[in-house]
Amino acid sequence: MIDRPPSAELRANQKDCDALPPYEVLDPILAAFIEEDLSVEEIAARGFDRATVGRVLDLVKRNEYKRRQAPPGVRVSRRAFGRDWRYPITSGYRRESP
Repeated sequence: MIDRPPSAELRANQKDCDALPPYEVLDPILAAFIEEDLSVEEIAARGFDRATVGRVLDLVKRNEYKRRQAPPGVRVSRRAFGRDWRYPITSGYRRESP
């Protein structure tokens, strides 16, 4: 069993919790956005901090180009990153989260 905080290990002493909300908060926000296609306001109405929701969704959108660089992954949910998910990555497009 690994007994240490999750980390992408991109720099020394980095932990996921330094840049992301706790997974108990992050996972339902991502599920609501990706699988249910809910807006920032709709997700915040479920009891999440609006600023946290906006920041998480902004990270998802800003990192769209990384999903295009990777090979297609296995689909494990109703809506997957791939053909079901397309955000523009060119021309400086970035729809701001209200």
